Amino acid sequence: MEVAPLIRAFDIVTSWPTIGWILFGLLFGTVIGMIPGLGPNLGMAVVLPLTIKIDGISAVLLLISIYSGAMYGGSVAAILINAPGTAAAAATTFDGYPMSRQGRARDALSISAISSAFGGAFTILLLIFLSPLLVFIVLLFGSPEYFLIAILGLALITIVAEGSMVKGLTAGAFGLLLTSIGLPVMTAEPRYTLGLYELYNGIHFVVALIGVFAIGEMIKLANEQEGKIAQGDIEVEGSVLTGAKEVIYNPVTTIKSALIGGLIGAIPGAGASISNFISYGEAMRSNNEEGTFGNGDPKGVIASEAANNGTVSGSLIPTLSFGIPGSGSMAVLLGGLLMHGIRPGPDLFTTNLYVTQSIFLALLLGNIVILVAGVLLFTRAGIITRIDTTYIIPLVIIFAVLGSFSLRGNWFDVLSVFAFGVLGFYMSKHDYSIIALVLGIVLGTIVEENLYRSMQLSGDIPVFFTRPLSIVLIVAILAILFAPVIKNRWGRREATS
Repeated sequence: MEVAPLIRAFDIVTSWPTIGWILFGLLFGTVIGMIPGLGPNLGMAVVLPLTIKIDGISAVLLLISIYSGAMYGGSVAAILINAPGTAAAAATTFDGYPMSRQGRARDALSISAISSAFGGAFTILLLIFLSPLLVFIVLLFGSPEYFLIAILGLALITIVAEGSMVKGLTAGAFGLLLTSIGLPVMTAEPRYTLGLYELYNGIHFVVALIGVFAIGEMIKLANEQEGKIAQGDIEVEGSVLTGAKEVIYNPVTTIKSALIGGLIGAIPGAGASISNFISYGEAMRSNNEEGTFGNGDPKGVIASEAANNGTVSGSLIPTLSFGIPGSGSMAVLLGGLLMHGIRPGPDLFTTNLYVTQSIFLALLLGNIVILVAGVLLFTRAGIITRIDTTYIIPLVIIFAVLGSFSLRGNWFDVLSVFAFGVLGFYMSKHDYSIIALVLGIVLGTIVEENLYRSMQLSGDIPVFFTRPLSIVLIVAILAILFAPVIKNRWGRREATS
């Protein structure tokens, strides 16, 4: 690795006003990420036109800092009010919010800050040293691999859907069905729109997330007698030290989740909305002997948060290497690069390596700031769980309405949020898996579009069985599907012997 570009990048990142733009981006992004429905795409898009007045590298570092801050900010709302500020924080709600209900909000918030910072920093350091290798791996992915990655995510339903497997699969299938509504890119023929123009663009998955998580939980709280998020007479307990111990005592989960996030982030079209579920599912598969996942297990928060911040780093690979944005946020970043005359391609890893290294170092600095701010400031936000829900519920509903309307400027989305809220409430009441529903909604479009592209390009099913990487993914899918069966049979054999 060349040292000169890294030294030049360090000088750029630590100079004024560049470091000021980085800190502003982190603060702005964190606030945006905490508001359900807004997220990094909107935050970056709003700021993008304003960057025309500052130098190119500072502008790019400002945008990437907003992205990083928003990814962390989403976890704060997910933990405190069960409303993931971003899709990347959806899996954080599964254990983070139950911890808040148990009075352990400070523990959950400190775990989130520490694992987010570690996941981001760990993958950035890997990127600095292993960028050429990751570029080579990314080139191996085509539509068949994207299809199989999405199927891998759906296979996790067999792990994460607690209780009745039939109910879990039913919820996942219903989520897939919802993604078929609208005007598909492949055929341009409307499906299941009921003659409503508003459904031509389909159901936005963020609308579904806000509904089933935020509104659904507010309906549940409104029907309870507690009057606050933390149940009973439980105080807001926990400490930064306790949260730090949880991360330190679970190094395998933390490192594995960060790696999953980085690798999936490097795949265009995948992103944190997939990586946090896959990471959570893998952590649940390998650590859920006592059945604590979904009931306030710190490892669930670690897995989701280490993965989604790891995804931030990984998503830079296709964007900077080929000009292929892996997500909406990366598309805005790509626009910022081009607007300031910075062209993605091999030059960013050779002649202009200092630009790429500046981005990596800015993210590294950002994760340090997230760690310090998260531990010192946001852990104190746990007091929210003791506030009377008479005040919390209206505020969450207002943010849900604003967030859903801001997505497409469509009042139909606002109505859909409340419909999904009712759906989420009754699904939870009757023990249907919300996780399975969300997996179906998030992955359905990816499955359909990449299956269609694969068949258009090859015209034959064997395309999924003849490519080396596809075979690896198929083996992983089969392992997930049959591991529980093998484990149960092995357990019975040991019991009888």
